Amino acid sequence: MSASSRRSALLAWYDANARELPWRVGPAEHAHGVRADPYRVWLSEVMLQQTTVPHATPYFLKFLQRWPTVKDLAAAPDEAVMGAWAGLGYYARARNLLACARAVAEQHGGVFPDTEEGLRALPGVGAYTAAAVAAIAFDRPANVVDGNVERVMARLYAVETPLPDAKPELKALAGAMVADDRPGDWAQALMDLGATVCRPKGPLCDRCPLSAGCEAFAGGAPETYPRRTRKADRPRRYGAAYLLMRDGKVALVQRPPKGLLGGMLGLPTSAWRSSLLTASEAVAAAPAAGDWRHVGAIEHVFTHFALTLEVWRCDGDAAVDDVVWTPLSDLSVLPSVFLKAALAGLDRLI
Repeated sequence: MSASSRRSALLAWYDANARELPWRVGPAEHAHGVRADPYRVWLSEVMLQQTTVPHATPYFLKFLQRWPTVKDLAAAPDEAVMGAWAGLGYYARARNLLACARAVAEQHGGVFPDTEEGLRALPGVGAYTAAAVAAIAFDRPANVVDGNVERVMARLYAVETPLPDAKPELKALAGAMVADDRPGDWAQALMDLGATVCRPKGPLCDRCPLSAGCEAFAGGAPETYPRRTRKADRPRRYGAAYLLMRDGKVALVQRPPKGLLGGMLGLPTSAWRSSLLTASEAVAAAPAAGDWRHVGAIEHVFTHFALTLEVWRCDGDAAVDDVVWTPLSDLSVLPSVFLKAALAGLDRLI
C-alpha cells in the first residue's frame, strides 16, 4: 500500500467517520471553505494534553461560555481561570494558558500567528501544540504527532523500538506522510483513527481503512504495538490534609504560584514525605490548634508519584490566618486530590 494510497484511504474514511467535536470544523464544512477558529483549536489542544475528549469537553464549553475570545481570556483574573481549570490536572498548563492568551492579546492584537514558528514563539506553546494549531486552524502541512498517531505509526510499520526511544522514529514516519493536500483534515484523520479504531486495547482492525497495509496486523498481534519499556515503580509519598470547618464553611489556602498545583486553592496540608506521619506529627503540622480527629485517608496518583493523604478534621472557631472560608457548595473548584480529601472528611457529598 503506497503512501498516496494510504492518504486517500484515510481521508475518505475521515470524510465518512469524522468525530463531531465542539472545536472542530468537519470535513464537509471545511471543503466548502469554513475554517476553524484558532482560539478554539488552541484551547482544545491545551486541554486535551494528558486527558480525554469526554473529560475535556465540558471544561472547553465552560471556558468558551465565560471567555469566548482570546482577548476575553487574557483579561480574566488568574484566580478565575485557575478555578475553572480545577479538575483538568497539570495546573502549570493553566498558567501557561493565561500567559499565551495575554501574549496573543497584547503582542498580536488578539490574532494567533499562522505558522508553526510564530506559534512556537508564544509562551507555553510547545512543538506539538504549534503543529496542531498550524495544521488544523491554518492548513499548514505540519507534522502533528500525539499518542494516537504514535500508536498508528508503530502498528503500520511494526516498529520494534520501544517507547519512549521510538518517538523520533515514529515522528519521522508520520512526517513522511504529511502533504500539502488537506493537512488539517489529515492531522485530525490520524487522531480519529487512533482514538476510535486503532485503539490501545481491542483495535478494530476490521474497520480500519489502512489494515491492508498494516505490518502489525499482518503479523497477527497489532495490540502488542507500540512496544514499551517497562516503567519504573512510581514512588509513594505521604502527608496529612486538614479539613477545618466553621459555620458550614471550609478553610482553604492559596498554594504557592509555582510547583505542583501552583496557584490553586486547596486544603491545608503537611509537607509530603516518603514515610507515614504519626498522629502526633500530623496534629503538630495542623494549620491551627484544635480538637483534630482522624476521619479517613485518600489515594491520589500524580505523574511522577503516588500520594496517600491522611485526612484530619476540626470543627469550631480555631484561630487561623491567611485562609479562604469557602461554602461546601463551592468545593467543586478544588483540584481532584483536595476534593477527594474534603469528601472523605465530610458527612455528606457536595
